[in-house]
Order: sequence, then structure tokens, then C-alpha cells
Amino acid sequence: MIRRRAVVSGDVQGVFFRDTCRRLADEHGVAGWVRNLSDGTVEAAFEGEPEHVRKLVDWVHEGPPMATVNTVSVHEEEPQGLTGFEVRPTPGGFQGG
Repeated sequence: MIRRRAVVSGDVQGVFFRDTCRRLADEHGVAGWVRNLSDGTVEAAFEGEPEHVRKLVDWVHEGPPMATVNTVSVHEEEPQGLTGFEVRPTPGGFQGG
């Protein structure tokens, strides 16, 4: 099991980034979460088998068809034993798209 946290910048809110991310994580058996941040970025954490986590990390560099990804920052973290994948609320209450 590995864990990676990614922060994605660009035109990544309001383009189904979170929903597509959740669907792909479910398809690959990856646990974790995704959320919009108030600065316009999207943050996600992925936990699971290395090959499946890598697929999600590779995907965030592209995003869904309507997204424009400018930069991706990926951080290695210790797994927390998460189960399932959720779309989390934006800190401070901003929901974006």
C-alpha cells in the first residue's frame, strides 16, 4: 500500500474533475478523497496498490476533457488505512464546481 497526495492547478474547478476522479478511483479500487481548495486548485489523496495509485496520479496530470492542468505537485505520504473514496467539502465552505 502507498499513499500520494496531489495538488492540481489550472482550470480544474467546474469541469467535473472531482466526480471523474472519484469514479476512476472506485474503478481502480483506490481509497482516498478529492476536494476543491479556495485558491482554485484541486487536492486529492490516493491510497492503494502502487500500480493503481500511479494510474490516478498519472490521470491528474491530464484531468477530465474540459480541464486544463497547469501544474501538479505530488507528495509521498504514509498510508492512513482509508477505505472508499469521497468528494470532500472545500475548507471554509466554498464549493466551486
